[in-house]
Amino acid sequence: MDQRSDSFQVEGVEQRKEKEAEFHNRRERLRQTDRGAYESITQNKRFYSITRKTKDYIKRYFNERCPGQDLLDYCCGTGGFSVMAAKAGARVTGIDISDESIKSCRNLAREKGVEDVTSFHVMDAEKLRFPANSFDIVFCGGVLHHLDIERAYQELSRVLRPEGEIICGEPLGYNPLIKWYRRRTPQMRTEWEAEHLLTLEDVDLAKRYFGKVETRFYYLASIAAVPFRNSRIFNLMLSGLEMVDDVLLNIPILQKQAWQIFFVLSKPFKANRNKGKGVES
Repeated sequence: MDQRSDSFQVEGVEQRKEKEAEFHNRRERLRQTDRGAYESITQNKRFYSITRKTKDYIKRYFNERCPGQDLLDYCCGTGGFSVMAAKAGARVTGIDISDESIKSCRNLAREKGVEDVTSFHVMDAEKLRFPANSFDIVFCGGVLHHLDIERAYQELSRVLRPEGEIICGEPLGYNPLIKWYRRRTPQMRTEWEAEHLLTLEDVDLAKRYFGKVETRFYYLASIAAVPFRNSRIFNLMLSGLEMVDDVLLNIPILQKQAWQIFFVLSKPFKANRNKGKGVES
């Protein structure tokens, strides 16, 4: 696929988007040049030691749904999920507001041998430059809380094909301990991101644009395994806490306390799939 160079035009763009681009460009440069500084602003990655259930869910979903499909990796970051989808058989288009991240995506695609079935563009996620009905699958991995969510839903419903699906994974904004941790670590995120963690009302808002919304909740008791991630008992402990979560997160009153929610959107309303423009060179 085309690997044309893109540049994000900041002129006239809302300040919050400029800040997002600057933040993620800086973080990606640090990842490549100053490992110590990078690790100091990504300490929250320790929590992802417990996320094997959602990783397995995404992998199964890609293996089942991706072969022969056009997939949009919406705010693709450095491209890890783009490569996973491509290896599962999808034709992948990735977009992100960070030009440094897009460079890294292209390098990773070459390194992993999927350059011919991937294409990456610097783009405003709230103003996609794709025609309506462009994609069979859209993957949104922890990105909606970076955006004006209604604008995002509008664009996602427009570019999704009638029989397509969008899989979204997001942190929830209710758990008081997680909220306390986020307040203590402002250097790890932009102000907009910190203030716009998803709520169930945000998920319900998707029903204006999609006829079907399916939800799953992950990680409550299992968060207690994080401090033991480097110990011998970690895997056994995590397995036990995952079983506890299987019980707890089936109780509606406790679902709001989960760390993450995954939801699948489908049946986009035709009234919201207005004619769009193609990708600009």
